[in-house]
Order: sequence, then structure tokens, then C-alpha cells
Amino acid sequence: MAIVNSIFTWYMKKRIHQIELFMKYPLDVQDEWLHTLISSAENTEWGKRYDYKSILTVQQFKERVPIQNYDTLKPYIERMLQGEQNILWPSEIKWFAKSSGTTSDRSKFIPVSEEALEECHFKGGKDMLSIYCNNRPNAQMFTGKGLVLGGSHQINQLCEDIHFGDLSAVLIKNLPVWAEYYRTPDMSIALMDNYEEKIDRMAEATIK
Repeated sequence: MAIVNSIFTWYMKKRIHQIELFMKYPLDVQDEWLHTLISSAENTEWGKRYDYKSILTVQQFKERVPIQNYDTLKPYIERMLQGEQNILWPSEIKWFAKSSGTTSDRSKFIPVSEEALEECHFKGGKDMLSIYCNNRPNAQMFTGKGLVLGGSHQINQLCEDIHFGDLSAVLIKNLPVWAEYYRTPDMSIALMDNYEEKIDRMAEATIK
């Protein structure tokens, strides 16, 4: 396990240079990401509505695309919940994070694309590990398991191939293979609905 730990630690630390560039040039990075998102979504229904193909600058985006809230996006999301694709994003949307409502709706359903999982949530986790390994060169985190404490909502199915749940449950359900290997407890416990019972089961599973 010591060799595996060294390999993972070395791999994680390779990301530090990129993170430092993000910190040094935050506005440039955000501008680049905005253009990447616009380009990716230009052939969606939403992208065509606002003619994403012709947007070349941040100012053009600000002038053309009004500020949105959940109510303005809700009609599009409701169609996506029924399985319609290429509405707000080009790749297939199979997952929705269910959040607690704050305004007119009791709950809100936030589309979660494969790109969002990989480029936001999972990459954020890897960046956190990269910074930790860089700050602690002798870290031994990959010699054992990592305790994952997620939400208490089960994954639910709306229709064929469309699922929703608490965001942490969606993330756990879609973890990459390497992360799944190093996490504990197993999914049957991590996704339990009864939070108090889940804590007891987690304690029993991790004390062994």
C-alpha cells in the first residue's frame, strides 16, 4: 500500500501547477470557461434561443442573456425531467440533484451533466486532495479508506433513465472507480434514508 500511496500522492501533486495558475489569473480562467460553456451549448435549444454561436465577448453574453432564476428555467427543466434532451445542455442528462426550495417551489431539480460531475464536483475533490498532498508530503491517506458522509436521500427514478436525489447521493452513486475503492462505508449504508440509523451503521462498519 505504501507504493500505491506514493503513486497517488505524486499524481495528485502534479495538479498543483495548474491550480497555482488559476489562482494567479482567475479572471482569464473564468473568461475561458465561459467561452467553453457557450461553445458547448450553442446547438442546444437554449443556445439557439440566444444565438450562442455569435457571442464572442463577455459583454455580449451579459447583454443578450437575461439573468435567470429557477422559475424562468423551470419549464425547460420539467421537460428534461421527462427525458427530453439537448434543451439546456448537449450531453445526455440522466441525473438531477433535488434541493430544498426557497421560494415558490418546495423542491428544485438541478440538472447534473456528466461534464458537471467530472469537471466540477470530482475535479474539485481531486484538487482538494492535491493541495493536501502538496502541503503534507508524508501524507498516508491512500494507505487506508476515506470516510464518506453523504446526504440521507435515496436515489429515486422519475422515468426510464432519469434519476434524482440529494446531491451528495448523486455524487456517491457516480463516483469514479478509484474513489469508490478508497471510500467507506459501502453504498447500501452511505445512501440510507434514516440518518440516525445510518450513523450507527457507519460506526459499526468503520470500526472493524
